[in-house]
Amino acid sequence: MFIDELTLHFKAGRGGDGVVRWRHEKGKDHGGPSGGNGGKGGDVHALAVRDIGILSAYRNVGKFEAGRGEDGAKDLKQGGVGKDVVIKLPVGSRLTNLTTGYATELLKDGEKVLLLRGGRGGLGNNHFKGSTNIRPKQSTPGVSGEEADFHIELLLVVDVGIVGLPNAGKSSLLNALTSAQSKVGNFPFTTVEPSLGDFYGLILADIPGLLEGAAKGKGLGHKFLRHIERTKALVHCVSAEEEDPLNAYKVVRNELGLYNKNMLKKTEVVVLTKVDTLTKEEQGKKLKLLKKVSSKVYPVSVLDDKLVKEFGNVISKTF
Repeated sequence: MFIDELTLHFKAGRGGDGVVRWRHEKGKDHGGPSGGNGGKGGDVHALAVRDIGILSAYRNVGKFEAGRGEDGAKDLKQGGVGKDVVIKLPVGSRLTNLTTGYATELLKDGEKVLLLRGGRGGLGNNHFKGSTNIRPKQSTPGVSGEEADFHIELLLVVDVGIVGLPNAGKSSLLNALTSAQSKVGNFPFTTVEPSLGDFYGLILADIPGLLEGAAKGKGLGHKFLRHIERTKALVHCVSAEEEDPLNAYKVVRNELGLYNKNMLKKTEVVVLTKVDTLTKEEQGKKLKLLKKVSSKVYPVSVLDDKLVKEFGNVISKTF
């Protein structure tokens, strides 16, 4: 099951305790203090990986905790550092610390971000040695590590997002242009999660269909819209089966603007899909309508290899 949003609990490691120890040397009955300091607790890091499905592996985990620092030892030996925890998350993840409200994002493959710091180690009795305290018996415990719930949401990082109403032919277009195998069906919301395809180095994403009211949560609302935030450009699919293709176009554009006005600034081309269902005259009329709102409108049918190839050339030159 594809998961693109969840909340996890992270806890950095507690520092090890400082200890009270004494030197034991031959011929000296009263050796001085030799208790070492405790080791630092482990940190919690996030690591960006190219796997948009990895969040599903955490749906039954809930909590990650770094290792505790080791206690100090005799002969001034400091305890070892606790083991760090590194949580792998998809490139494009946004993490929000629900305690502080601070948010961070993972935008590059291999990027590593420190989320929580481990607690410092306690002090051994040797630390307290002085001219007036030659046999100190005090030590301090380790400090607890930082702890918080993090809300994680995935916003895909892709070059081109393919958008449109349900059944606009988005998945079919992605499959025709790339080696993707996005699910295709003749009913709304066949696609319930984004699918990716590689078009000569450009990463294309089939964004599940948007409904009027999506910006307010209708359908799957923000779950789909947020995946369009980071796309560099848009391919806007309008089905030739729409009686009013201009209205279908405007519905989607309106939802994009309501969610985030910056989406309307992205480079966009419009595709009239399923043109094999139209006569030449009908196709001409619907293309003319769409050209009222965009100068870049192209007819495509996945059943026509020539049209698919021609549109592929448009993508290469435009994006």
